[in-house]
Amino acid sequence: MPDGVSGRLRKAGAVPPDDAAHPDDAAHHAVADLRWLRGPEGTAATRLAGQLLAAGVDLLPGLARLRTEVGPEHAGPAWELARLRARARPVFGADADVLLLTADTLEQAGRPQLAARRATRLLAGGADSAADLGCAAGTDTVALARAGARVLAVDRDPVARELTAANAEALGVGDEVWVSAGDVVELVDAARGGELAGCAAATLDPARRAGGRRQLAPDRWSPPWSTVTALLDRMPTSVVKVAPGLDHDRVPEGVEAEWVSVGGSIVEALLWGRGLSETWRRATLVRDAMVLELTAAADPGTAPVGPVRGWLHEPDPALIRSGLMALVAADLGATLVDPTIAYLSSDAVADSPWVSSYRVEEVLPFNPKKLKALLRARGVGRVVVKKRGSPIEPEALARQLRGPGGASAVLVVTRVAGAPTVLVCDVGGG
Repeated sequence: MPDGVSGRLRKAGAVPPDDAAHPDDAAHHAVADLRWLRGPEGTAATRLAGQLLAAGVDLLPGLARLRTEVGPEHAGPAWELARLRARARPVFGADADVLLLTADTLEQAGRPQLAARRATRLLAGGADSAADLGCAAGTDTVALARAGARVLAVDRDPVARELTAANAEALGVGDEVWVSAGDVVELVDAARGGELAGCAAATLDPARRAGGRRQLAPDRWSPPWSTVTALLDRMPTSVVKVAPGLDHDRVPEGVEAEWVSVGGSIVEALLWGRGLSETWRRATLVRDAMVLELTAAADPGTAPVGPVRGWLHEPDPALIRSGLMALVAADLGATLVDPTIAYLSSDAVADSPWVSSYRVEEVLPFNPKKLKALLRARGVGRVVVKKRGSPIEPEALARQLRGPGGASAVLVVTRVAGAPTVLVCDVGGG
């Protein structure tokens, strides 16, 4: 067995013997709860909890009913799992009804559509086995197995291993998944010849929180940045999830960096191993079933700076973080309103999925009192406030500017040529 992989390797769905595997009391109790929830009594209790939640029953009466049905020690876990499944359903669909989850792993779990997309690209070159390093709840493990790989799911946390084994079995891929206790640092150090623990591909999602706090410095991730770069060096067929704010200077030579946005927010940033890299940087925009990509083989530089014109364009965050905004600016004939601010302006509305456009009606020095008077004069009583490069709180300013008028407007508080400025946009509806 490879260095760093525990001898307790087991097939997904198999229940290991209790106790030495769980020396930590909290982990031991959590694993015991999960095993009960997987059984027939736990399944029935979670179903009942879900029915109570769907009927609008509040927490205390709901728990009281469950205590009567399954006992006080099981009521809380059943209620919590039903609550987490309800939260997961909009993203995971029918899979949510059988997933075992914790609050932490649900927060960390990526969207199934994106996990499937990553798995497909990772295996596109013919790899038929993959290591999921730090498997959490196993959602990436399942995506890899569904894409056709035999998967080694590795985690030091016994709760993560239990979740992964249970979810692989519940979603019908248990025969393709092996779950193991293992040290990711040791596994990466032992990788040779483009293989890790006998697998031809690998995926890694370092933990970026500790003690409930986000770790901004990559050297403080678990495993640390040195393991990320070692994996990319040793495994050409690999992908690493990283923080969207990762400094571009950290991206190793020959490694493609990709930023992915859904619904106007960045949901993941990825580093693709050298065997998979196709370009320098990639921005990806996901809307419903549509996936749009913008790439550059080299740094396109920054967009030129110019005055505010008739239209303001707000770029998608994946476009901003990828450093590819100059490409879209050139297509639109647009310029930056300030060299340090990611707003573009042009003479025409933009027909581009990479930006949202607003018609500019006023450009004013930022002065709340004068702004309020202007809005009153134009009959504007409702505003949506956007900001970039300003310390103001949008919600607070929107309340301050609320008035009796029937019209609405979008206010953009930003800097223009270095000066605090407000752009009054899209006035209408009065």
